[in-house]
Amino acid sequence: MVRIDISIGTRLLLVGESTRTRALRDPDVRLMLQVRDDDATAFEELVLRYQSRLVTVLEHLVGNRDWAEDLAQEVFLRVYRARKRYTPRAKFSTWLFTIANNVASNALRARSRRREVNLAEGSGPGARPLEAMVMASSGQIPARQLDKAEVRDVVRMAVSTLNDRQRLAVLLSKFEGMSYADIAEAMDLTPQAIKSLLSRARGNLREVLLPYLERGQRPGAGQPDRRRAGEAVGGQGEQDG
Repeated sequence: MVRIDISIGTRLLLVGESTRTRALRDPDVRLMLQVRDDDATAFEELVLRYQSRLVTVLEHLVGNRDWAEDLAQEVFLRVYRARKRYTPRAKFSTWLFTIANNVASNALRARSRRREVNLAEGSGPGARPLEAMVMASSGQIPARQLDKAEVRDVVRMAVSTLNDRQRLAVLLSKFEGMSYADIAEAMDLTPQAIKSLLSRARGNLREVLLPYLERGQRPGAGQPDRRRAGEAVGGQGEQDG
């Protein structure tokens, strides 16, 4: 019996060490370890590497460029404040976007409680990967050549119809190229749940975009609000897996 306990403990130790070893292969993790040792230059380098990408993802989550920039500053502030407690267990980007997801979710809940409606639209760069995925998800080719600005506008509206978890999974998948496992860690779900979440998101995008591609009807015009419906109907399934 004692030998079994030792064996289990050894395996757990090896798993933990393996996780740390894999994380240390990430150059950004190594930078963050320098930040933990109060290296200000390393922190500046991380900000430079991630600021634009972080703002783009946050903009799609909260719907406003200026607000996204403010939230990005809060994310980096939280990273710096947490530096002494940092332990490399995953890629740095996974940890960073976990924090970003929490910051965005808290900000949206606070805005909802205040009943403030922000209708300003951002116009940040870098949306091409998302646009390509959304249009491909429709399974259709537009009957006419679309203006790039029009495509960006339609894609933004289509993605905004997804519920919060579907939207975040799509953004992390397409902007950051994260694996199911990394997205699952960032969103506190299983990889199988992320696979299911992305599948439902693509299906919803296809359904939202078909009226536009066939008849020119823009997303949201005469269509149900999937943000509420998806949370009520699909929420349990996204937890399972």
